[in-house]
Amino acid sequence: MQLDEVADDTTEVLLTQEQIREKLAELARQIEQDYAGEKLLLVGVLKGAVMVMADLARELRMHVEMDWMAVSSYGSGTQSSGVVRILKDLDTDIVDRRVLIVEDIIDSGLTLSWLRENLVSRGAKSVEIVALLRKPDAAKVDVDVRYVGFEIPNKFVVGYGLDYAEKYRNLRGVAVLAPHVYE
Repeated sequence: MQLDEVADDTTEVLLTQEQIREKLAELARQIEQDYAGEKLLLVGVLKGAVMVMADLARELRMHVEMDWMAVSSYGSGTQSSGVVRILKDLDTDIVDRRVLIVEDIIDSGLTLSWLRENLVSRGAKSVEIVALLRKPDAAKVDVDVRYVGFEIPNKFVVGYGLDYAEKYRNLRGVAVLAPHVYE
């Protein structure tokens, strides 16, 4: 779905499909250099990271394995419960593995910080993070993110895997959702 098809639901386009593609290619070159000769496991965080994971993996010029996790830190509504639950765990044993968590966006950092520590505690050789988007003004904890695509303002964004009520994930870019849609 193109961004202009939901123009009435958004207030501004932050990133186009082409800007995202170029940034993922740039990140892929850095990852290839940093993990040259290594056996790398990409761990996508469902559901939002599906687009990032697919496009990043296809851009990489090296063999990688992929696995998925789904975690939730939300109770009911939009406020974090403070408790992280694993909804779908890895199928891969990560002992002595180099793991790269693939995320769509980092808001507060609370869930991602927990996830990183969880994977380290399972015996991974290293656990690093790549995120397409980061909202520095929303951070509640400092998370060391090795690869960041774009820093964006603390606004409600959709597209490229990011949703509101399971809609807009398939937008080919990232846009700010208009308040009239979610209020």
